[in-house]
Amino acid sequence: MEQPIHAFHHLFEQLGLPNDNDAISQFLERHAPLPENVDLADASFWTPAQAAFLREEILGDADWAEVVDNLNAALRKRQ
Repeated sequence: MEQPIHAFHHLFEQLGLPNDNDAISQFLERHAPLPENVDLADASFWTPAQAAFLREEILGDADWAEVVDNLNAALRKRQ
């Protein structure tokens, strides 16, 4: 399996969020688990611009899609 084009911490940077390991861990702890009936882009903690980016990347199967899928999976886990 090929590595994603973008690293996980780069996604946080792209979303305008702190992207160091501690900040990412805190974000996941604060927002996980995301209910199964809520699409990632529809979560209440995103700004409209962040939600649009996430939605576009998944729907378009774009460069960021794999790492967005990883974020989705991380937010579905109980921390």
